[in-house]
Amino acid sequence: MREPVDLRRQRILAAVQARGAARVRDLADELQVSVVTVRRDVEELTREGRLRRGHGVVRSTLPAQEAPAGDLADGDRVAVVVPERHSYLTETLHGARTALEEAGMRMALHIAPQVAGAERPLVERALADGARGLLLAPRWHTRAAEEGDYDWLAALEVPTVLMERRPRRGSAAHALDSVCSDHWYGAHLAVEHLVGLGHRRMVFATREDSPTARTLRAAFTDIAGTHPLLEESAWALVSEQAGREGPYTPDETADLPKLLRGMRATAVVLHSDVDALMVVQRLADDGVRVPEDVSVVAYDDVVAALATAPLTAVSPPKAEVGRTAAELLVRRLGESGGHPARRVELLPRLMVRGSTRRVDGDGTDGGADSGTDGGTPPRA
Repeated sequence: MREPVDLRRQRILAAVQARGAARVRDLADELQVSVVTVRRDVEELTREGRLRRGHGVVRSTLPAQEAPAGDLADGDRVAVVVPERHSYLTETLHGARTALEEAGMRMALHIAPQVAGAERPLVERALADGARGLLLAPRWHTRAAEEGDYDWLAALEVPTVLMERRPRRGSAAHALDSVCSDHWYGAHLAVEHLVGLGHRRMVFATREDSPTARTLRAAFTDIAGTHPLLEESAWALVSEQAGREGPYTPDETADLPKLLRGMRATAVVLHSDVDALMVVQRLADDGVRVPEDVSVVAYDDVVAALATAPLTAVSPPKAEVGRTAAELLVRRLGESGGHPARRVELLPRLMVRGSTRRVDGDGTDGGADSGTDGGTPPRA
């Protein structure tokens, strides 16, 4: 016999008030009705002011001090571990938090200091506190530090998703879920944009103290080595403090204005864009104008748009990485075992601003040319 509507709604109201919050799909399972039916009931209770509705989540309207103990969030806590002072991941955290809140889960944030092995004790503490799942972005200054974490990461017994981290193929941690930006494609966007504007001699100056930085160096080396239109290219550290994988050759630690002049380079790609802003200032002090003398593309797009002359930048989908990772974790928490690992890659975009311009075939200034309005580079 079908349960009366009023009685079912009273049961929904009682369940939500008892927990403080509940997910629609959980209520549907408990009442043995469809999700659509629960949504209709929730809409009516919300219209009456008896519940508050979110994306997939229902919350009590009782004041916090009156709500009974046992809030849903206490039982559905997800720990997020990220490095301290890492502005790139701020947008990623916002994306993850939004997705977790929509799923009715609470995010417990842990900040790892800049010392080797800092993440492991934080993870162990989070698990002892009852975290049901983990979102992780270890700093991994060096490859050795990264590989030193593989065994304990692979042994974790709760669902875990890595953000902007991709363990080496065949390693113990290879089978962990991960969500990353496709940084090879980001490097490709930067090079094709500059080549499309006539640049044939360029410098790639990047960091080399994180997995993203190491991936970018490898990507630029690969692309430059096979591109039919590049006449000459070089890689160098963007600053003396940006490398952890040395030793480096003198050319790889060369002063950037001097390196650009020596190569007669007309373009430079700089990672990160915080470093890019500082390099542009150094170029100005050395009498090198951007974009009149050299075109600049930054990589990260955290603060590139805030420069006095906003910088063209490759923009990884930082917030979407966090959201996708959190959604994948929520999915894992609702699944039984035996499902294959997922390695998701999201494509960056190119945000064209005022720091790049066209040059003639001989490398002379050909006048300002934005080339594209972002996202798709011009064809060479």
